Amino acid sequence: MDEERLARREQDIIALERRGFLGPGVKERAIREELGLAPVRYYQLLNALLDDPRALAHDPVTVNRLRRVRESRRTQR
Repeated sequence: MDEERLARREQDIIALERRGFLGPGVKERAIREELGLAPVRYYQLLNALLDDPRALAHDPVTVNRLRRVRESRRTQR
C-alpha cells in the first residue's frame, strides 16, 4: 500500500464528514451502519485524521473546515 495515501476506512471517514445530516441521530446511525464503528471510536479516529498531513492532501476543504470547528470548540472551553 502507498504510504502517502489514506487507507480506505480513513477515506470513508472523511467522505462521511463531507455529507450533511439532518435530524438527531442520523449521522450516528450512518457511522454504525456504513463504517461499523461506535460513534466514540469514529470521533477518535476523525480527530487523529485532522492532524494527518495525508488527510489534508486528500481533502483540504473538509479537513480545514473540521480543524476550524475543532479549534473554535477548544477556545469555547
